[in-house]
Amino acid sequence: MTARAHTPESQDELLEYRLSLRLGPVHARQRLGIEQEAEARVFGTNFRSFHLENLASAPGLIRFCLQMVGLFRRAQNNSRRLNTTSNAFHVPGLPASFEGFRILHLTDLHVDMDEANLQAVIDQIAPLEYDLCVLTGDYRRLTWGPVDEALEGMAKLRDAIRGDAYAVLGNHDSIRMVPGLEDMGYRLLMNEHAEICRNGETLYLAGVDDAHFYKVHNLHRAGDDIPLGGISILLSHTPEIFREAAHAGFDIFLCGHTHGGQICLPGGIPVTLDSDCPRALGRGPWRMNGMQGYTSPGSGTSVINVRLNCPAEVTLHTLTRGPE
Repeated sequence: MTARAHTPESQDELLEYRLSLRLGPVHARQRLGIEQEAEARVFGTNFRSFHLENLASAPGLIRFCLQMVGLFRRAQNNSRRLNTTSNAFHVPGLPASFEGFRILHLTDLHVDMDEANLQAVIDQIAPLEYDLCVLTGDYRRLTWGPVDEALEGMAKLRDAIRGDAYAVLGNHDSIRMVPGLEDMGYRLLMNEHAEICRNGETLYLAGVDDAHFYKVHNLHRAGDDIPLGGISILLSHTPEIFREAAHAGFDIFLCGHTHGGQICLPGGIPVTLDSDCPRALGRGPWRMNGMQGYTSPGSGTSVINVRLNCPAEVTLHTLTRGPE
């Protein structure tokens, strides 16, 4: 008598089966289990991870405070006005074929938060010239609940992105989004790396799963097979693993998560970054232990669609071997 392979019967079983095949059973079980445990909670595990966006009264309270000081309309308009920010990474060992290589970096889109903001992002990237697009997480508005609206928004965005698009998940994103995102043409890097090839030369692009809340990042799996001396770029949702990444030998680190503070004091001073990292890593370019990094303030908003003293952006990174 031969045993028959288990055939998934329900949609949930089919999803778990597909995730297990794609990510491996341990990663799939771990991420799904943590999501189910934390779903719809204001506080995370052991009450040590507070998520303001899960508090039902938070958007109303922030809106009320901004209205009281006459800043709400201005702050909302700010959230729908994007900048295109240019940044250059000077990499002495960069393969010649990648001189001038341009990377469009999008992050913290929260596409189901505000339709006007999503359209602003689409309009902003339409005229841009780039060789590759990377996305560093937080595509969903909430940290819990349905994913359908977020996937619909990401499909609209994918239609606007030209060429390849590589992505990682953030703390707002459910692992249940992976099959849908990949079906629409995003290449998810879930503790993995991809080879970007030009004229026989290679650039290595690695990505890790969320390191902020879920703690399911694995730099070993993402980078062990990158050859010594190969130029490598790491995608992470959050800057919090900058020290691990630098000692692992990555050349460039791209991330988001902080929103640059989103609501900042005059001069762009963030009230909070919601990230366990030095404030110098909260927005823009930085260097740590020989690794170059960039933390984008993101294109979208969290909790409520407002920004003060912290413009939203899409970022164009250019790789060059030339001197700084």
